[in-house]
This record gives sequence, C-alpha cells and structure tokens, in this order.
Amino acid sequence: MKSLFDSEPIIFDVPDASISYYPNFFSNEEAAILFDALQKEIPWQQDDIKVYGKVYLQPRLTALFGNEGKSYSYSNLTMNPHTWSSLLLAIKEKVEKATQTIYSTVLLNYYRDGKDSNGWHADNEKELGINPIIASLSLGAERVFQLKHNHLKNQKINLTLEHGSLLLMKGKTQHFWKHQIPKTTKPIGPRINLTFRIIK
Repeated sequence: MKSLFDSEPIIFDVPDASISYYPNFFSNEEAAILFDALQKEIPWQQDDIKVYGKVYLQPRLTALFGNEGKSYSYSNLTMNPHTWSSLLLAIKEKVEKATQTIYSTVLLNYYRDGKDSNGWHADNEKELGINPIIASLSLGAERVFQLKHNHLKNQKINLTLEHGSLLLMKGKTQHFWKHQIPKTTKPIGPRINLTFRIIK
C-alpha cells in the first residue's frame, strides 16, 4: 500500500522499538500558519508536577484536547480535555489518515525558549494501554529529541525535530525506551508540539 505521507520516512533500525520520522509532514508555509494559530488560540497553562516527592512548575506550557471523559494523568497531575477545535480536528484528520490510526486525545506542549524542556520519561501510563501509538507533530523552532534504551546503554538516538515534521513511535517503544527534550543555552525561538494518543 502506498504511503499517505508526502515524503519517505527515516526509519530507525533499533531494538525493541518502531520509530519513524517524516521531516516534511507539513510544508514550511503550512506549518507557520498552524504555529501562529495554535500559539494564539490554545488556552495554555502551566501546572505543578510532583517529581520524587517535590513539587515544581512544569518547565513548559501545556493543554489537553480530546474526546469527552478521556482525562489523562502523569507525574501526579490529571488533565481534563478541552473540546476539539476545528483547527485541531483538521490536523488530527491528516495525522490519522497518514498513520492509519484514530486518536482520542492530543497533548500540546509549548516550549517558550531553550529553558523550557521535558525530562526523561516514557509515555507508558496505564490509560494508554499496551504498545501505545504516539504521533508527535513539531511546529516552530527546531529542538533536539533524545531517546535511550532502558537496558542497552549503547542504544541512543539524537534527532533534531524540524518545523512541520512528524515523529511516529509505536510497538514496544514506550516499554523499552525513554525520551526527552533537553534544555539548551542556545538562543532559540518557541516550539509547539502536538502528541496524538489513544486513551483507553
């Protein structure tokens, strides 16, 4: 079956994972329009999270949209979804067609500058089920995305997520790998990330 993506993916040949990267899922022009619209219309919030018993302000802004009743919990934080907007539904439809998966929820992250980050974690919360599919759309400034295997110390990936790109993680990835967006001291603009997922 022919791929619904406009470009051939970069497929990472690593153990215990299925990771594909599509650098031009949206054109630069389309991605710029989406970034500007989402930056303005999303009700961004900054929540407290608990890490190793201590409470911190999350080092980025977030928002959750999805189907009614599909709340999402991580780091002792429970988010209840906003109702899908027409813009998010349009993006969701394209992602669903390309990945041949129907998503119930999108978690949006807004990285204001290089000081904003997302530490090592896996998207393995119980409500995501076994072998979750995560489709991650990047808009705005490029950021380095790092992955490391939980047990095989020599298995690491450093990937620059480009404006308009889509990263697809599925299979056993979340059970065997962790990922992060590290801080950077480089002067860098804002980035918006949409992570589509299925809440069981």
